[in-house]
Amino acid sequence: MVPLRTLDDLKATMTETPMPTFDGRALINGERVAARDGQTFDCISPVDGRVLTQVARCAGADVDTAVSAARAAFEDRRWVGKAPAQRKRIMIRFAELIQANADALALTEALDMGKPIKYAKGVDVNSAANCIRWYGEAVDKIYDEIAPTPQTALALITREPVGVVGVIVPWNYPMIMAAWKIAPALAVGNSVVLKPSEKSPLTALRLAELALEAGIPPGVFNVVPGYGPEAGSPLALHMDVDCIAFTGSTRVGKQIHVMAGQSNLKRAWTELGGKSPNIVFADCPDLDKAVDAAVGSIFFNQGESCNAPSRLFVEASIKEAFLEKALAKVPGYQPGNPLDRNTVMGAIVDETQLSTVLRYIESGKSEGAKLLAGGERVSPVAGGCYVQPTIFDGVTNDMTIAREEIFGPVLSVLSFSDAADVVRQANSNVYGLQAAVWTRDINKAHGVARALRAGTVHVNSYDEDDITVPFGGFKQSGVGRDKSLHAFDKYTETKTTWIRIDSPV
Repeated sequence: MVPLRTLDDLKATMTETPMPTFDGRALINGERVAARDGQTFDCISPVDGRVLTQVARCAGADVDTAVSAARAAFEDRRWVGKAPAQRKRIMIRFAELIQANADALALTEALDMGKPIKYAKGVDVNSAANCIRWYGEAVDKIYDEIAPTPQTALALITREPVGVVGVIVPWNYPMIMAAWKIAPALAVGNSVVLKPSEKSPLTALRLAELALEAGIPPGVFNVVPGYGPEAGSPLALHMDVDCIAFTGSTRVGKQIHVMAGQSNLKRAWTELGGKSPNIVFADCPDLDKAVDAAVGSIFFNQGESCNAPSRLFVEASIKEAFLEKALAKVPGYQPGNPLDRNTVMGAIVDETQLSTVLRYIESGKSEGAKLLAGGERVSPVAGGCYVQPTIFDGVTNDMTIAREEIFGPVLSVLSFSDAADVVRQANSNVYGLQAAVWTRDINKAHGVARALRAGTVHVNSYDEDDITVPFGGFKQSGVGRDKSLHAFDKYTETKTTWIRIDSPV
């Protein structure tokens, strides 16, 4: 296939959605603005290597301007001063505008990040809109408390927004990761400064425009694109940012916590890496379903998911049968053009990440793992960043591909003999984000689930959840939880107001 360079090519072969007009400028205080020093960077599509647009390369001065705008908006109470029911209506309108612009947002996400357009629309756009709607609907249903004090006092326990929230999100789910953080933060009345990944900044900028259109006042939601050291670090170090929420690598997450401590001890919430174990016992109730989940979940989003079940533990007695079924599924996940509605695995986000994935594949080979499928770069679209779905067998927990997060479509298969053995292996990792257990034995399911050190444990499924349940991890998978009502805890302070009553009746 040749690169899709023109709108006619795009419309003739892939989708009827018109090519969006990309505006790479920052959005600060309700206005689209260039970086203060005029610097930009190229936004390159991993689909075929085309330059989509130039994006403002924001730095410390731009972050200062955005934080000042956010602080002013918070202090004059243009947003937090609205009744919860008013904020709810605007948040719901925000969600409706996302749905109304679903086709253009999905096409932007597919071009910018490389994911298949069918998932960009069916998963990413819908999930982002649902998240924003859900938190909007929830905010006027959260009650404060009255403490059980003596009759001589009335003690009120109330939630208050923290103030200015800095948000730094990754490139793999740009809309969803942004929504998970901005939705609860905005719903309770905070002002937000969002720094999207330089690898996929375009939908974040468009979301901020839609927020303004919905009625969120200028200055309340600002977006400063740029590189981590130049824009992310100034945000995390800023003395007038009250809270920093980050999703990304554990390496950078540790730096975020250090910066929070070096500055003003701002609250720091980090959702970080994972190396999730997917455990299949011999008494798995549905082996075909387990195979579908194992293969589909590791290859979904090109394996670029922090919760991808990249360590597959299969009980030794059924491993060969399991692998035979799994290998038969691999041809259905060969990468294709992300703009084709039939594509289920698209492009790796950029050349740097593609090189990282290929380096891990070489590491698996050199350390003695057996390559069963894939492992090569391919070119379904010239100029793009694509790699085959890859499966290794004979992996041990001390191998690099079993210890480190690859963030690519690479599955490591390990075997085990009993429950105690697999729990020990599964927990012998610095991460603790998600896990799964496949068994028809309810006692085994509960016992293993309780023993696994992970924020979410699935039983006879993988990655089935919704906005009502918290998401986050143990150990070096981060601090705090996204999603559910628990997310409000991250963006609010708890205040006690003690009122003395001198003359009780």
